[in-house]
Amino acid sequence: MTACTGSEAPTATPTATVEPSAAAVDAPAPLAIAPLRGTIVPAGKTANPSLAVKIDNHEAARPQIALERADIVFEELVEGGLTRYVGVWQSDIPDAIGPVRSIRPMDPDIITPFGGIVAYSGGQQVFVDMMKATPVINSVFDYDTTGLFSRVADRDAPHNVVLKAAELVGRNASVAPPVQQFAYAGTIAASSAGTDGSPITQINARFSSARYPGWSWDAASQAYLRSQEGAPDLDTTGARRAATNVLVLRVDIDGTYGEVPKTVMIGSGEGWVSAGGKTVHAAWSKAGQADPIRLVDDNGVTIRLAAGNTWIELVPNGTGSVELVP
Repeated sequence: MTACTGSEAPTATPTATVEPSAAAVDAPAPLAIAPLRGTIVPAGKTANPSLAVKIDNHEAARPQIALERADIVFEELVEGGLTRYVGVWQSDIPDAIGPVRSIRPMDPDIITPFGGIVAYSGGQQVFVDMMKATPVINSVFDYDTTGLFSRVADRDAPHNVVLKAAELVGRNASVAPPVQQFAYAGTIAASSAGTDGSPITQINARFSSARYPGWSWDAASQAYLRSQEGAPDLDTTGARRAATNVLVLRVDIDGTYGEVPKTVMIGSGEGWVSAGGKTVHAAWSKAGQADPIRLVDDNGVTIRLAAGNTWIELVPNGTGSVELVP
């Protein structure tokens, strides 16, 4: 018997293909809707409280610092036929905001629905007391001992008070974010103005002979560009201020406080909502101080804004006027 002494060929060991586990695959970052813009943002962007700030609109206060980054801006009549702003920031908190000015009697009704924080420079004690009586956290320049406010050297007083906005919000990070104030559509075309509005290229709002802002539709940027008293309204970079939505609301004026007019916010009135170069007629209402503004069209259907920033012009009945130019 003959034995076989040759070596056998080695047998290849099969290699297993390992599929990545679900835990090993990077999950997409969670997203959320910015409550004061209606835009899609990283979920962390919606966790912080809102910050409302009283902003100067005197000629010496222009250009304002970071006003273009606000989610919502209200323009209101103050004494002497001038106007001031209430800017509300939540999705994008700047390091600095200003110039900061004093509180007025309508501001508690405007600001309370947002919750969060309000910053202002002071004001008549009766108005300060009204603002402090709300659930909103008050941060006041006149009483600040923590360095949140300062006067900058390149502007003249009283138009030079600047707030450390990001620091203020950071100190109050545990405060709840705001609830959504308006209904939003995902696109300009799907907004109520986009679907049901009439073409309007120019919006002119007159508060007084001293203050008459205008908004021009710019198709290239898909936004409204702002003017003040016939001149472009520019930010600190020289860019023109712009808005995705422009709301013009006609409001009554309460003369209880003499030369200081109080815009009546708890009530109802006529309005116009513009987005995408179109405008839809509206009725606005606000049931109470803590309630948001409700907007409905002529059929009583809730108006949807376009996702983006919003400017709200609170134009007085009687002395004010609104012109919509096709």
